[in-house]
Amino acid sequence: MTKENIYAGASTRWDKMDVGVIGTGTMGRNHVRVYSEQKQVSDLYVYDVNYDATTGVALQNDAIPCDTLSSLLDSVDAVSICVPTGHHLATAREVFQAGVHALIEKPICKTVAEAEELLDMIPPDLVVGVGHIERFNPIVPEIKRICREPLYVEINRHNPSSSRISGATVVEDLMIHDVDILCHVLFGDGYTLTAAGTEDIASALFRFGSTPAYLSASRKSSKKVRRIYIEEEELTIEGDFMTQEIFSYWKPEKYQVENERYVQENIIEKVMVNKVEPLKVELSTFLDCAKQHKPFPVTPDQAIHDLGVCEEIKAGLS
Repeated sequence: MTKENIYAGASTRWDKMDVGVIGTGTMGRNHVRVYSEQKQVSDLYVYDVNYDATTGVALQNDAIPCDTLSSLLDSVDAVSICVPTGHHLATAREVFQAGVHALIEKPICKTVAEAEELLDMIPPDLVVGVGHIERFNPIVPEIKRICREPLYVEINRHNPSSSRISGATVVEDLMIHDVDILCHVLFGDGYTLTAAGTEDIASALFRFGSTPAYLSASRKSSKKVRRIYIEEEELTIEGDFMTQEIFSYWKPEKYQVENERYVQENIIEKVMVNKVEPLKVELSTFLDCAKQHKPFPVTPDQAIHDLGVCEEIKAGLS
């Protein structure tokens, strides 16, 4: 019997949930911090194989440390799985067996084969989502609203060197965010693809019908870049994922000669965006979905598709 069944006798929904975070790395600590600020959360539990890390993070966020995974799972209704990607499958298995709703940090698993095994294990009465955080960046739905018929799309995601990531290429570390945006926000399935690069710098050129879409990702940059650029017949859209700003450049079809040079005038519009922390939106959405037993916006099927595209891109790296 899942915890959903246990609570069903009293009410179809409950105002607050007991929530856990498994893993206290960078993302795990962020999940603990954000959950500690959520009004939807009653008691917050933390577990990591390193118990010193568990107690340290718990004390900083008024959470309850757990010395075993099973003790955490016995106490909660929903969890974030923030362990290293190679442990997602084994951890998710225990979570599902305990009947606990789960949000799994991206990528869903290390390989598509593992992800498909995970998918087969999900009980039908559990809500399981995947943490592709940029889906919850407020510029993404705004760009989707503005965008009509893109002629060209480019997304750049570059980072300075970091010791945080090990055992993953730049594709599943960074580029996967933009793969998700291309395939599940702007376009869909049905593309051709060529890719090149190394494990730290990669580029991928997609073609969705007649529209080229270019992705670049780097872990060797001296500047952090999170940029999206879209050209249409009547306008150009530029967005920054970090500043959460969007500018639209409209063609007024007015040209003039100035000192024997052609000059094109554009109407520049700054799009109003309600700036928020995407992780707060993501985790609040997850808790709402768990309480109401409705699918999370980023489904395991979508996450597996994203991972499959990443495996295609990685095949083109040297």
